[in-house]
Amino acid sequence: MNPNVQNPTPVLQAHALRKRYPKAKGWLEALKGVSLQLFRGEILTLLGPNGAGKTTLVKILAGLVEPDGGRVEVLQEGKRTWMGAVLEGNRNLYWRLTALENLIYFGTLRGLIPKEARRRGLELLETVGLAEKAQQTVGTLSRGQQQRAALAAALVHDPPILFLDEPTLGVDLEAQEAIRTWLLRLKEQGKAVLLTTHQMDFAEAVADRVAILQEGEVVLEGRTQEVLEGSPGAPYRIELQAPLGEGDPRLAQLRAFEAEVEGKVVRVVGEETLWEVLRILDPLPLERVERESLSLAGLFWRILGERSERCSSLPT
Repeated sequence: MNPNVQNPTPVLQAHALRKRYPKAKGWLEALKGVSLQLFRGEILTLLGPNGAGKTTLVKILAGLVEPDGGRVEVLQEGKRTWMGAVLEGNRNLYWRLTALENLIYFGTLRGLIPKEARRRGLELLETVGLAEKAQQTVGTLSRGQQQRAALAAALVHDPPILFLDEPTLGVDLEAQEAIRTWLLRLKEQGKAVLLTTHQMDFAEAVADRVAILQEGEVVLEGRTQEVLEGSPGAPYRIELQAPLGEGDPRLAQLRAFEAEVEGKVVRVVGEETLWEVLRILDPLPLERVERESLSLAGLFWRILGERSERCSSLPT
């Protein structure tokens, strides 16, 4: 969360959201009691495999789909709050209209007078590097340019809350970097941003908090660095003053504890294993012992793997 923002009150709260869809002769439970909060001046990144319920959740939060159970509260000092949303896919804009015409249309639709919508539209197109494309029809723009124009359209009415469902899907690295820079700028301006993405490096670069959704349930939620550093899967790194020789009998003992040995560095997972490995290495001189952070991708796949193993072990 933006450390400059003093008010910790959430601007949006979801309470026990449930949603199901008919499937064959039964029902598909897309959401199974999902609760979360979104704060001003933060980016909350929602991760999950395909079919986890991410897009359904975003649509419910944005008011586009009614939940079967639970409720959504938008807390903006009693005022009616417009939200901004860019949904998965490339049809967030009207392709036969120009980029500027789209922004004017969506601005007036959300309460701006045409003159103000035009001013805001030109300002935003300049901000996202599309000023020269203002009079070009959206259908002729590149995928990355379309996404940047869609983001501008979502922000033309200056909403306090922004929902972005896979905003970097299919765009090139230049467009990804432009979107990343802009998201960080929006956070500094106090916007509350909910982002879904499959790109873990992008998520790790922007997310203040992360929530992992699997089979319609939140299986992990917390501040990004805290969940990475506090994960039981985060390895301990032991640095020796000198590497172990190939014939050193300690190597076989270390590998029995599934330790990874690379030059002067030994990595192990788990506190109990750490103490066993330190016992094996004694009395060799050490430079340092520290805990490394998992990458977000590593944490994501570990959690999904552990959950799948638990589910497969249940009796049928």
